[in-house]
Amino acid sequence: MYNKIKIVNDPVHGFITIPSELHYDLIQHPYFQRLNRIKQLGMSYMVYPGAQHTRFQHSLGAMHLMEETIAQLRSKGNEITEEESNAVLAAILLHDIGHAPFSHVLESTITQGISHEEISLLMMQQINKEMGGALDLALQIFQNKYQKRFLHQLVSSQLDMDRLDYLIRDSFFTGVVEGAVGAARIIKMLNVCDDELVVESKGVYSIEKFLIARRMMYWQVYLHKTSVSAEQVLIKTLERAKELARTGKSLFAAPQFDYFLKQDVTKEDFFQKSEPLKYYALFDDSDIMSAIKVWTMSDDKVLSLLCRNLMDRRLFKMEVREHKPLKQEETELAKKFAKALNVSEKEARYLVTLHPVSAYTYRPKSDRIKVLYGNGELKDISDASDILNLTLLSKHEKKYYFGYVRDKDLI
Repeated sequence: MYNKIKIVNDPVHGFITIPSELHYDLIQHPYFQRLNRIKQLGMSYMVYPGAQHTRFQHSLGAMHLMEETIAQLRSKGNEITEEESNAVLAAILLHDIGHAPFSHVLESTITQGISHEEISLLMMQQINKEMGGALDLALQIFQNKYQKRFLHQLVSSQLDMDRLDYLIRDSFFTGVVEGAVGAARIIKMLNVCDDELVVESKGVYSIEKFLIARRMMYWQVYLHKTSVSAEQVLIKTLERAKELARTGKSLFAAPQFDYFLKQDVTKEDFFQKSEPLKYYALFDDSDIMSAIKVWTMSDDKVLSLLCRNLMDRRLFKMEVREHKPLKQEETELAKKFAKALNVSEKEARYLVTLHPVSAYTYRPKSDRIKVLYGNGELKDISDASDILNLTLLSKHEKKYYFGYVRDKDLI
């Protein structure tokens, strides 16, 4: 057991201690080690060169913040048993285990109708079988089926350890200082009231900064138009490759990638067959990038163009629109590109993209952030804050990203 109590030196949080033998074994599991090969921010490294960090690092960081939070809640008289502590730490450690290559970018391209959270659950259930039920309680907490609801809120809510870590970590690695939040202060202000996670009134200002930072990070990093452009080139590349593979064209791909190229793998497939999870667990960023390097020499003009442009960072020109572009604009561009490349208009449509994006900073109707006052009164953060316009922060912001290959890149 001594050899399994390890310390990890994390650039964001400093020294992170692996809390138990169970958590060490989870980290050593191939499903978890796969996260070392999946970028946290997908294609954002093409905008912020430092954004090379992985889901592995983020998951360790979220576990560390969870351990700090458990200690803080216990110090305020909230009962959390050792079994519950180990379970909620396991749940947050594994919360992202089902991410697709390049994280969110390809979630709807590689598979159909199944989210990474659902795949995470399937992977956790598989690990639980291998470990003889060691994750039974962690699974209950992860699915919000455990009697102490606040434990699930620590894993998934508007103020969970996942969000706290990714804001700090993504801010650190991108250099976008507006995203930095005071996690230590927020954790110290957390408490439990009526089985709900709450923030003590002294922490209102920290929550205000947290919400503003989240909005800043969404539009400066996660939905940066050049990041979205790179993502769309990657998506269009895979969509073209999938179409070619299904018509019988031979394309270089690792077996686990080939499996998803040649067929639509659905939610039902994951639940009814063993192959989807087996291949998915072997699939990571390196499989895609190695294939794209080979596809640059493809005799398919559209596929080779997309791959070369992606490798050389010649991305789509991306226009941000408040209203949906007319279908006629897409058609005219497709005709233009088809003529330039001597391909069909259908093929040329892979060189044009319309991608609606939306973001909420705060969702008061779903899972509220509640503020606890000394007299026992509870208020929503929207009522407790005297400087934030929560009407604006809770607004559903939607934009249309209209992208297309640049004329100079049609080579």
